[in-house]
Amino acid sequence: MNYLYLLLDLGTISIPLIVSFHPRLKFYKKWKSLFLSIGITGTFFIVWDVLFTQMGFWGFNPDYLVGLSVLNLPIEEWLFFVCVPYACVFTYDAFLVLQPELNYAHKLFNWITRIVFLLACVLVVLHSDKWYTLVNFTTLALVLGIGYWKFPIVLKKFYPIFVLIIVPFLIVNGLLTGSFIENEVVWYNDTENLGIRFFTIPVEDFGYAFSLLFSNTMLLHLFEEKKAS
Repeated sequence: MNYLYLLLDLGTISIPLIVSFHPRLKFYKKWKSLFLSIGITGTFFIVWDVLFTQMGFWGFNPDYLVGLSVLNLPIEEWLFFVCVPYACVFTYDAFLVLQPELNYAHKLFNWITRIVFLLACVLVVLHSDKWYTLVNFTTLALVLGIGYWKFPIVLKKFYPIFVLIIVPFLIVNGLLTGSFIENEVVWYNDTENLGIRFFTIPVEDFGYAFSLLFSNTMLLHLFEEKKAS
């Protein structure tokens, strides 16, 4: 089944891409800002990905890949950094249009941000010998800090959207890490992470997903504001 990862990528983006042309959403008008955001954020995460792959902290099962690669990353992994952010930022933007009042109460928003930020910092200090844990939660703390300081309204509205995104995330990332299939598509060296899994998903992946998706959301908001000014 050497097309599984490719199908996951294409399945993730297919419906959001089609619905982008809905006359009420008109998400296609934000493509320039979106793809600039994806390019900037993706550069950081791809460099991280390339280095971790070379160092053996994670890798890819060729049984689920079409066989094309760039910089030792399968083409499906490159597509991941386009398809997943596109789908998730589209979801965020659609909810802003359809449910503009959706967000957490300010007090709850503050508590969530502070607790997650503190937890990320504690994990970095306690597990600095584990590369995935260290880099992942350092990135999460930085992204949260920037969001809370510079884009609090965007962050407040992103929280409930991220909760909704968790459901498809569990399905897609679950498949990638071995749920429902014989072997994993992406394997992890557990000596470089906490070794705690939610089903088959390393707990670090939840922080990774938040950092990737909210970074794209922040940048989209920034570029759209500049375009409107």
